[in-house]
Amino acid sequence: MTGFRVFLTRFRPAASPGRAAPGGVPADRSAELRAELALPLGLLEQTEAEARSIRERADAAAASRRREAELRAGAIVAAAREEAGQVRARTAEQVLRAADGEAAALLAAAEREVIAVRDRARNRTPALVDRVLALVLEDLAADEASPEGHPASGRPRGGGS
Repeated sequence: MTGFRVFLTRFRPAASPGRAAPGGVPADRSAELRAELALPLGLLEQTEAEARSIRERADAAAASRRREAELRAGAIVAAAREEAGQVRARTAEQVLRAADGEAAALLAAAEREVIAVRDRARNRTPALVDRVLALVLEDLAADEASPEGHPASGRPRGGGS
């Protein structure tokens, strides 16, 4: 809304006092302002359109970059999954080799123990055979010495129970 002073300026004389002049039309300040601002406002509209175009291109570029990033991320994930499978296979192979090595070590230790037991048995067998033979001969001698054929030591005769 215009002020009272602006209203009064419309009725200001158009020229200096003097001879009567034809009636003047009051100046239209709003039309003058519109005419004065038409060029800058036109440029502003053009700038707004350019800014809108820049934003749209930026949005399109951002969407394109997001799609590219998603594709790259998908490729990275696929490569990581493939590598994970290879790592699992290598790890399983290492574990199997370690288990095979441990089994071979245990088998070698068991074979050494078998050889040691056989050597001990081979070394002890003659002495044990001599002791058993001596006991058997002693039993036989005692059986022959007893008058009734019963063992003197009270042990049963023969291999039965």
